[in-house]
This record gives sequence, C-alpha cells and structure tokens, in this order.
Amino acid sequence: MFIAMNRFTVPLENAAAFEALWLGRDSHLKEMEGFVEFHMLKGSEADGKILYASHTVWESEDVFRARTRSEQFRAAHAGAGKTAKLHEGAPTFEGFTTIQHLAAETAAQ
Repeated sequence: MFIAMNRFTVPLENAAAFEALWLGRDSHLKEMEGFVEFHMLKGSEADGKILYASHTVWESEDVFRARTRSEQFRAAHAGAGKTAKLHEGAPTFEGFTTIQHLAAETAAQ
C-alpha cells in the first residue's frame, strides 16, 4: 500500500471555510483504480493555527502516480486556483510505502 498525505496550516479564522471547501468538493477518488480510502484530518490548534492533513490510501505508489496524471485529478483540482487561499504557504506533500499493516479483525469472521 501507499499513503499520500498533504499537510495544511490554516489560520483559525479560515478554518470553517477551509473545512467547507474540503467537505463540499467532489474528489473523484472513488472512480480511480487502486483507491482504497480517504481521510481529512483535523489536528490541534496552536498559536492561532490548525494543522489539517488529507490522507489517501492506495494499493500501490504506481496507481497513486497514475491518478495524478488522470482526468479525474484535473477535474478535482480544476477550481483550486480560483478560491481564496485559506492556508499558509504551499501544502506539504508526504508519500509513504507501507512496510507493515495491522488491522482489527472483523466480527463477521
């Protein structure tokens, strides 16, 4: 598995608008082969800022990289430059290849 994360530092006064933007957008992720799951994470507040992270799990780094070149990726990010900048600086990208994965067993077994 491959985990792709983007971290955003958001001034407290922009937090509600930032969350509304993310919660209201169509990411097109479910259309992508190799997509596993997505989480939008909200961290703690410090010095008038909140740390957010988008967290996407993919079957492999190859399928993640293919997504960044896809029509769905372009569609999901088409309006990104047209909205007010709600976070400080550029998002910080981090990519991780899974070397161990543990999960709870399901009760249906």
